[in-house]
Amino acid sequence: MLLGLDISTSITGATVLDTDGKIVYCEAWDTRNKRKFPNLFSKAHFIKGKLWEVDDRFGIESIYVEQSLSRFRPGFSSAKTILTLSKFNGIVSWLCYEIYEVEPEYLSVSPARKACGITVPRGENAKEIVLNFLLDKEDSFSVDYTKHGNPVPGSYDRADSIVIARAGMKCQVERSSES
Repeated sequence: MLLGLDISTSITGATVLDTDGKIVYCEAWDTRNKRKFPNLFSKAHFIKGKLWEVDDRFGIESIYVEQSLSRFRPGFSSAKTILTLSKFNGIVSWLCYEIYEVEPEYLSVSPARKACGITVPRGENAKEIVLNFLLDKEDSFSVDYTKHGNPVPGSYDRADSIVIARAGMKCQVERSSES
């Protein structure tokens, strides 16, 4: 089984694929509640519990994580946000290693999308394009909407975790065909 993670300090997407590539688990782990999760450590503790739940249900053999942003771009995330996200990504990656005894592999988002056949034209909303692509191509993927017609929180995170999981599986297939 393969675990794909889209790690964030607000909502973490998690997808498990079986050996045939079927989605057997796809959830969003919400840590936005500031009273319940006042710091990175309380968020990490919650994620650790979720990772243990996944471990109890599935035999995870490989883990793929969306690589956190590595550079500052004006108009996007601040340097402080990038540092916080990188810290949290490292904490969750360590938890994965500790729980599953598997070293996570990191995938950049653009090549992961490309590996899944998703192209995002310049200037377009990548999150929307990914979500619509998966709604068209993945029978087991569905999204609930708010009364205003927007995807419920966590939908984009679940979608991104599917992309990371699918791209990770493609990497495994390519590696096994090379050997």
